[in-house]
Amino acid sequence: MEFELKILGSSSATPSYNRNHTAQILTIGNQLNLIDCGEGTQMQLMRYKVKHQRISNIFISHLHGDHFFGLFGLLSTMHLQQRTTPLTIFGPPGLADILTLQFKYSNTHYNFKLDFQELDTTVHQQIFEDKYITVHTLPMQHRVSCCGFLFREKPKPRHLVKAKLPDFLSPPQLVRLKNGEDILDETGNILVRNEDVTSEPSRSRSYAYCSDTRYKEDIIPYIKGVDLLYHEATFLDNMLERAVYTYHSTAKQAATLALKAEVKRLLIGHFSARYKDLTPLLEEAKAVFDNTHLALEGKTIGILE
Repeated sequence: MEFELKILGSSSATPSYNRNHTAQILTIGNQLNLIDCGEGTQMQLMRYKVKHQRISNIFISHLHGDHFFGLFGLLSTMHLQQRTTPLTIFGPPGLADILTLQFKYSNTHYNFKLDFQELDTTVHQQIFEDKYITVHTLPMQHRVSCCGFLFREKPKPRHLVKAKLPDFLSPPQLVRLKNGEDILDETGNILVRNEDVTSEPSRSRSYAYCSDTRYKEDIIPYIKGVDLLYHEATFLDNMLERAVYTYHSTAKQAATLALKAEVKRLLIGHFSARYKDLTPLLEEAKAVFDNTHLALEGKTIGILE
């Protein structure tokens, strides 16, 4: 099953140097999840040939414009293009009020159902679950209510080794084998031992999105060992005082968190407009955590099973 992240925007505060406001698409199987929706997101979706009508869930980290000003326009386009599929929007307190006011004064009545899920951004809690994944909030420390998001695949079924399977097994028995159970006869004795006819399941994958925040080590237990961590890196570390004052992080701090959390890969983004060349930010982070990459527009990162 596909597990892939596409970067649509990586700039902080203002668009600059062909860098757009924050937005990402996380594809898991057939499900598209939009993470933040800065100004210009729907243009980026078109540019990178992402079908916005396939988006099932939208996750908004906080109510600063560079993370949600594109939302009303995207919803309007979905409506104009006759979307009928329900859409769930997860966001901090106030987001539903803002959008409802826009709907009211633009006399907009959508063709599709909008389900607003208001988040408590101060706690780590599960906010979504389906057959394949769970999503939890990650409390951030920013100037307004803000959270990140942790996407994890659920444990996967074991693989059946067809060449070793007896012919007499029924479909329900095959399901039990995939779930790790032995097959018993009527007297309770083992008829088919699970380990004899199955192999280990594919590993479950994970992605952690850390939006605007000061350096915050108390989230490490939640993101420990994730396959891919995105963490904002607005400034170089020589502007640490500015980062602390504005409730942001430096490239060095993002890399330090990745190192301490023992993640497999780090993406840094949300770059200040003062940096036309991003090489110094990448070099600063890689000096601490080598497997660091820039979250640049159009970049696609797949995570293998």
